[in-house]
Amino acid sequence: MWNIPNTITTFRLFLIPIFLVVFYLPYSWAFFAAAFIFWLASITDILDGYLARKLEQSTPFGAFLDPVADKVMVCTALVALASYYQSMYMTIPALIIISREIVISALREWMAEQGKRGNVAVSSMGKFKTAAQMLAIIGLIWQYDSWMMYLSYALLYIATFLTVTSMLQYLIAAWSELTKN
Repeated sequence: MWNIPNTITTFRLFLIPIFLVVFYLPYSWAFFAAAFIFWLASITDILDGYLARKLEQSTPFGAFLDPVADKVMVCTALVALASYYQSMYMTIPALIIISREIVISALREWMAEQGKRGNVAVSSMGKFKTAAQMLAIIGLIWQYDSWMMYLSYALLYIATFLTVTSMLQYLIAAWSELTKN
């Protein structure tokens, strides 16, 4: 159970409260440090999956923990950002992204109970969504300058569009199971 990929995933969970504490520190360097911590957590998301495949260390525990860590990390950052910015331009995309994560998690669990988990497996669009989302969140946390903020907002809205699109794809793929009598 405690192989290298699972240890890295657990480390990502450990980074979440550290990220939050640093995000709310009243120092000029806090946003850069919080963005770095979120970036580090994002890199571990890529690394743990790669190592699980490369080292052939995939486990049921890792398959469960990795998406949980991803969702908790992203949702925590989005809630912190929505709280900080207090703007509908941040809150609406955050709400859409968080809601999608809940809906798709529930859908995947339900489809697994039906023996149809493969119908709602992760798609390549999900990878693009995740990349845009992570880059947007890093930029919105860091707040380096105005061009980065514009780019980060653009990436956030691209991620939100991909979020809605991928959710619709998953729902369409599961529709026949959802509407059975």
